[in-house]
Amino acid sequence: MDTRIGIIPVPIYVMLFALIVGFVYTGDIKGEISMMIAVLVIGGFTCAEIGKRMPVLRNIGAAAIFATFIPSALAYYKLLPPQIEKSVVEFTKYTNFLYLFIACIIVGSILGMDRHVLVKGFLKIFVPLAVGSVVAALVGTGVGTLLGLGAHHTFFFVVIPIMAGGIGEGAIPLSVGYSEILNQPPGDLFAQILPPVMLGSLTAILLAGFLNFVGKRYPHLTGEGRLQPDEHDEMDPAREEVEDETGGFMDVSTIAAAGLAAITLYLMGVMCHRSFGLPAPVAMLFLAVLAKLTSAVSPHLQQGGFVVYKFFSTAVTYPLLFAIGVSLTPWDKLVAAFNIPNMITIFFTVATLMATGAFVGRLLNMYPIEAAIVNACHSGQGGTGDVAILTAANRMQLMPFAQIATRIGGAITVTLVLVLLGRIA
Repeated sequence: MDTRIGIIPVPIYVMLFALIVGFVYTGDIKGEISMMIAVLVIGGFTCAEIGKRMPVLRNIGAAAIFATFIPSALAYYKLLPPQIEKSVVEFTKYTNFLYLFIACIIVGSILGMDRHVLVKGFLKIFVPLAVGSVVAALVGTGVGTLLGLGAHHTFFFVVIPIMAGGIGEGAIPLSVGYSEILNQPPGDLFAQILPPVMLGSLTAILLAGFLNFVGKRYPHLTGEGRLQPDEHDEMDPAREEVEDETGGFMDVSTIAAAGLAAITLYLMGVMCHRSFGLPAPVAMLFLAVLAKLTSAVSPHLQQGGFVVYKFFSTAVTYPLLFAIGVSLTPWDKLVAAFNIPNMITIFFTVATLMATGAFVGRLLNMYPIEAAIVNACHSGQGGTGDVAILTAANRMQLMPFAQIATRIGGAITVTLVLVLLGRIA
């Protein structure tokens, strides 16, 4: 029972797998929630486990890649039992549990951040992050245009997904927002958005590892995890405080209240969409950040929000990706997105983002290598990308800043781009 595949204890995994095979054999797979939880959990965590055990690839987000790509391929090549495919498609489309995931993962993650870390991080890293994002967008769009991808496609479907904040916080809300604005199926859009997210994170990991090597050769360029001279790791106590608070005892009713708060903020976003035309995920992001910065939510409820975020990110992400892969991600369009022009554009986008961060950071009396690595996290694959990038750079102390770059930077990117697309579409 202590050996698990994802979150599933091995004996439970074996029994569930056997039961699903039995239901398929008897033709009794239905779209009820209990059955779908079993199917999606088994499918999602099986694919993720394969990715986690792949040499080299496991360090660059293979679990998320496999959890999306494998079911998409299985559905495309008709290797998935028809009853399962039909039930998953119907469940995903009719329940819209994608929106529940979006609400809990985004609101929970923002409310779960330490406010002092959030404020200090904005003051210290926002300028190189913002300037780097703008310059990277211009350079990436220019390179993609020169390579024949077209300025509109390059900007909205290659460059922006890289800086959107990963999958749960970035690619999924971005595809949903694009779908509402462009009136196109979200699966088709997600299939175009996902590859740049993955390839951008891989590029950031490789370049962060290279910067670690550069820092050893030129020590004056790095603080070995400290963002500014004479900082003395002042962010470490804040990070430890967050870990202690969120790792302690948490009342179940508080967690439930935090989940309801996330849903309430999302429904407020839906109402904003109906009243003002602002996409619901965008309005929800605005409201969540505003609530955090103004301390409108009690600290205890914020801790509950972090638990909700951790639950959904741990237990729901891979099953959700499996459902998206089966029902919303066309395999042929997904594969077509992997091409040389895309890869070159992604490399120049991430490299420019990091180089600009280093240059601006040095002007602001920051260590250029640390500023560049934080900017690299802006192009990472969410929280998983942050861990991989900082591990490659051997600078895990920068995690609070990385979270700001990923969550807040990604949220701002998604918000501004959806507003822009809504105006020009």
